Amino acid sequence: NNDLQGITMALNFLSQQESRSQRAVILSDVPQSSLPAAELYGTIAQLLQEKGVDTFVGIGPELAQQRTLFQAIPNQYFYDSTANFLQDFPTRKLAEHMVLVKGARSFSFERIVERLQQKVHGTVLEINLDALTHNLNYYRNKVGPQTKIMVMVKAFAYGSGSTEVASLLQFHRIDYLAVAYADEGVALRQSGIALPIMVMNPARSTFDTLLTHRLEPEIYSRKILLEWLDYTAGMANTPPIHLKLDTGMHRLGFEPNDYDWLAERLKAHPQLKLASAFSHLVGADEGTLTPFSRQQYERFMTGATAIETALGYPIIKHILNSAGIVRFPEYHLDMVRLGIGLYGVEATGREQRFLQIVGTLKTTISQIKKLEAGQTVGYGRRGALAHDAVIGTLALGYADGYDRGLGNGIGQVSINGVLCPTVGNVCMDMTMVDLTGATAEEGDEVVVFGQEVPITELATRLGTIPYEILTGVSERVKRVFFSL
Repeated sequence: NNDLQGITMALNFLSQQESRSQRAVILSDVPQSSLPAAELYGTIAQLLQEKGVDTFVGIGPELAQQRTLFQAIPNQYFYDSTANFLQDFPTRKLAEHMVLVKGARSFSFERIVERLQQKVHGTVLEINLDALTHNLNYYRNKVGPQTKIMVMVKAFAYGSGSTEVASLLQFHRIDYLAVAYADEGVALRQSGIALPIMVMNPARSTFDTLLTHRLEPEIYSRKILLEWLDYTAGMANTPPIHLKLDTGMHRLGFEPNDYDWLAERLKAHPQLKLASAFSHLVGADEGTLTPFSRQQYERFMTGATAIETALGYPIIKHILNSAGIVRFPEYHLDMVRLGIGLYGVEATGREQRFLQIVGTLKTTISQIKKLEAGQTVGYGRRGALAHDAVIGTLALGYADGYDRGLGNGIGQVSINGVLCPTVGNVCMDMTMVDLTGATAEEGDEVVVFGQEVPITELATRLGTIPYEILTGVSERVKRVFFSL
């Protein structure tokens, strides 16, 4: 799409990228705008200047007519059509640039993307930003406007790309982000993310980092609280903290016999601002554990209310994750923590139909072989063929996050609409599949998980959970983000 709001959002994102010092924008005409042409393109020209764009390429007859509005941009190029651009523009001029490509669908800018991108690896994880927005709004409607939302973007945003996901969440004015470690928060700050960020695993060695980047630590023990108090002694304007209460997970958190001690320390140090208190349900997605979940809630409210009363001011209270949002609407409290649900997996299984798939992992067929029955495929001769077979080798292996446990027919991929089982062991960089029932050629696209191969089904076959599959997609796999 291509409208003024979308262009503004894209330019904001471009300006946050720091991997290249030079920025280029390739833009098509903006069709069906209600603004007069001079006003519309004058506004766009002003935005380009404000965001420090060095090179501008305008494609379409309207932009060509308004070219004088873009004279302040150092390098300008105008073409009547995408075909003329591809024919005449020397793409080497953009080699050192961060490039934003934004065009109305009728201009077929995917051809430009194919020309510009360096396709160093045939495996990509496509992230549908429209689906992510849909899922966010689904949970927003669940909790209502009175309840804040903290979104988990730890572990590279569950493999989806933390900076890009956080940028979209910031655009949608989410209330809080959460990461596991301080360096994840630093990366977000360096990419222009200004939202409050909670760090779930702070350590004494990272306190300087937390302070410098205004990251808010989760405090879960007497030891870490005393270390934080010692570090911040005499300081003003320190980041607020979040208290983790252990109500049954027995992982991290203060226990009931800590509460009086905790309240005394907090009252004795009024400069220490408490933002929230929270806990974590052990089995929010399991109906058999509902009685224990309710017991956890009661334990949490007893502890959080006692601490809040001792402090004398209100704090944010939260206990629900994605599954809890669905199963325990009466426990939404002041805030909920949205994790796997944002990425398209409804952990309880009750409302999966209302979510949209965010991530689709794709690869390509590197080579096709015809083998006779009795031959073997792969390491250890594990892939013994019981029939004459057509074998395809995929540009995907366990180094990309395709688990070795999916070899030998456990895993399936979709090729031109046909499910094809794996053959033999999964290799580090390659996987072999049986193409006998499919029509396929070398270079064809392969869906590893997505609409055709649900990640929940893949997790079941592997005997794990979707979290592990999503977070296991290697960072060497290129992420492609799109919005239609």
